[in-house]
Amino acid sequence: MTATYNFMQAGKTHDERSSNALATLTALALTLGFVNHAAAAGGARGPSIAVYTGYRDGGSFDDEAPESGAIGTSADIDSSETFAVSLEVPLDAARQFQIFYSFQDTEIDLTATAIGFAPYRFELPLNISYLQLGGTNYFSEEVGKGGYVVGGLGATYMDPSGDFDDELRFSLNLGLGYSLPLGKRLALRFEGRGYFTFINSSGGMFCHNGRCAVAVAGESILQGELNVGIAFGL
Repeated sequence: MTATYNFMQAGKTHDERSSNALATLTALALTLGFVNHAAAAGGARGPSIAVYTGYRDGGSFDDEAPESGAIGTSADIDSSETFAVSLEVPLDAARQFQIFYSFQDTEIDLTATAIGFAPYRFELPLNISYLQLGGTNYFSEEVGKGGYVVGGLGATYMDPSGDFDDELRFSLNLGLGYSLPLGKRLALRFEGRGYFTFINSSGGMFCHNGRCAVAVAGESILQGELNVGIAFGL
């Protein structure tokens, strides 16, 4: 992936923001309908809620070596702590439908370098949130016990500080976990997840007044996350 710190003409319009809001509300309505259907299919087994704390690897935009006299940049997302919560509804003995939300308060380290000049650096505070719809599948064929694979599809919401525009992109996640029962309705969970956020192959991100902090020429942003959490049966 490449990125340049050239300020590009771009920016979100009011119509684009309204469309994003409408799409989010529609997705939430569909999700609630699916959860109700899945709960009925789950029979006597009840849903569960889990809360997690963890640590997420940063991810980055990396620029190719600049030509003579040109400005090259790098944009690195700092690694930092995360908070997450999930709701699971059993589909059968081994599988669950899951709604998963994870939040990270971090910064982007931007460095611009021109040939013959000292690098210019600054930090842009950034909140990154993932909302994913997916599920878990337990290897033991018994929900809540032992190892499982987890994954889902959803959205990545990137909200920079100040007057820069936010970004909403399609994403997916895939991971592995282990659930250690501590009682009839309580379990300790360990998870590792990888997030893939798809971005436009060209265009600006984090814009303000028609100018953008980062010009992207790539396909995706990859982040990794390790979590430990407690699951409560309802």
